[in-house]
Amino acid sequence: MGANLNEENEFGNEPSSAGAAVTAPPAPNADSSTVFSPELLNIYYNRLFPYHLLHSWLSYDASVSFAPGSAKAAASSSSSSSVLSRREFSTTISKDGDEIYKRYQSFSTQSDLASAIRKQCPLKIDIGAVFNYPPKDHKSLPAGKLQPVERELVFDIDLTDYDPIRNCGCSGASICGKCWKFMVMAMEVMDRGLREDFNFRHLAWIYSGRRGVHCWVCDEGARNLSNEARGAVANYFEVTLGSDRNKNAHIPHPLHPMLKRAHRILEPHFISSIITEDGHGLLATQASWTKLLLTLPESANPVSCELEKKWRSPKNTSTPEEKWTELKSALMSFIGKSGNSKAPKNMPNNDRLRIEHWPIETVFKYTYPRLDINVSKGMNHLLKSPFCVHPKTGRVCVPIDMEKVHAFDPLNVPTLPQLMRELDEYEEQNKDVSSDTTVYDWQKTTLRGPFEHFEKFFLQPLLKDVRKSQLKEKREESERRAALVGDF
Repeated sequence: MGANLNEENEFGNEPSSAGAAVTAPPAPNADSSTVFSPELLNIYYNRLFPYHLLHSWLSYDASVSFAPGSAKAAASSSSSSSVLSRREFSTTISKDGDEIYKRYQSFSTQSDLASAIRKQCPLKIDIGAVFNYPPKDHKSLPAGKLQPVERELVFDIDLTDYDPIRNCGCSGASICGKCWKFMVMAMEVMDRGLREDFNFRHLAWIYSGRRGVHCWVCDEGARNLSNEARGAVANYFEVTLGSDRNKNAHIPHPLHPMLKRAHRILEPHFISSIITEDGHGLLATQASWTKLLLTLPESANPVSCELEKKWRSPKNTSTPEEKWTELKSALMSFIGKSGNSKAPKNMPNNDRLRIEHWPIETVFKYTYPRLDINVSKGMNHLLKSPFCVHPKTGRVCVPIDMEKVHAFDPLNVPTLPQLMRELDEYEEQNKDVSSDTTVYDWQKTTLRGPFEHFEKFFLQPLLKDVRKSQLKEKREESERRAALVGDF
C-alpha cells in the first residue's frame, strides 16, 4: 500500500497553526467494507491529524503551548524546541507492497514534523526517547555517542495476554465487549497505583487501535527515571498469576496494601463480569464451577466435595454471585476464620494460608493487569504514537477518559471511513452558512471530544507544571549567579 502523495500538495498544505483546516482532496466514495486505504490515510494526515497536540506535548516547553489558530500557534509551528529536536520518531511506510521501518528520525519544529508525516503517509508512527543529540545525526556521531536521556514511563497492556482466561469466544486480535472489560480493570488498578503510590499526576491512557491500551506517564520525575528505576516501578505491579498447569499464584502474606486496594477494585468486576453467565461464566454452569473447584488446595477437598454435591442438586437455584459468596464463606469456616468454627486439627499453617488466600488469588488470576514488563523497563523502547490509525481496523488511537472508562467502547472508536463521512455531512449541512469563526476539520467530526479532552485534562495541566518547573529553575539559576557575584 503505497501513499500516492504529491510533494506540491504535501508542503503547500501546511497549516499555519497545526490543526487549521487545509485544502485536501475530498473524501473518496470508498466501499462500505473498506476500513483503511492509502487514500483515506492521506486525507487523515492532511486534514485531521492533531499535529499541534503532538508538538505541544512532546516539546515539554510551556512557550509552545497554544490553541489552534492563535498568533502564538503560527509562531510555534516553525519555532524550534530543544526537547522535540532530540526526540526519536520512527515510521513504518509501505513501498511496492513491502513495509519499511525507518528509525532515528527527528524534527526541530512542528512544521518539519507535519511535512514529514504528510510526505511519508506512514502506516504507523512510533515515539522513542529524547537523546543527547538529534537522532537524525546518529550516522555522523561516534559509535556509542548517541544515548537516551529522557523518556516517558510507559505501559503496554494487550488482550492477547488474556487469551488463557478469555471465555467469550475471542482470541488473538479479536475483541468484544465482554473481554474488553479486562482492559477496564487493568486501567483502574494501574491508574490508582501510579497516582496514589508514586504520586504521578500526568497520565495519558491511549487506545491502541485494536486490542489493547497504552499508558504514558509524563511527570518530570517519571521521564527522568533510569532503566533500573523503570524496572522497579513495573515490577512493583507484577504478580505471578496461576495457570491451568501451575495453579499456584504467588501472593505475599500479609497482603501488600497495593494488592489489598487492587482486590477491592477487582472483586466487584470479578463478580459482575467473570463468574456470571453474561460474562465469562466461571460459576454459571456445572462444568465451569467443577473446573474452578478443582483449583482449590488439596487440603480443602472436603469443601469442594460438599459444594459440588450441593450445587448439583436440582433444587439448588443459587446464582453465580451467591455461589461465590457461599464458597468464600465455606472456606473461611473450614479454616476457623468464621464465627465459632474451628480449623481441622493437625492442619499445617501453610495449608491454612493457601486456603485463606485462594479467593484473592482466584480474583487476581482472572482480573489482575497483565503487563508487558519489557516495554516499561527500557528507556529506549519505542511505542506507537497516540492519534495514529491502526491499519487493520481503521480505528484512531484516541485518548481514553478515565472518568468515563466504563463507557469507552473500542468498537465505537472513530474510523477513517466514518470520519470521511462526517466531514462530508458537516460541509453539506453548512455549505450555505457564513461565519467568521474558523472551524478546524477535526472539530467537524467525532474526534473533537477525545482531542479536546486530551488538551484540557492532560496537556494543559502538564504544561502548567512544566511552566512552574521552568520558572523555578530560572529563579534558582538567578540566585546562584547572584551568590557568585556576592562572593567576589
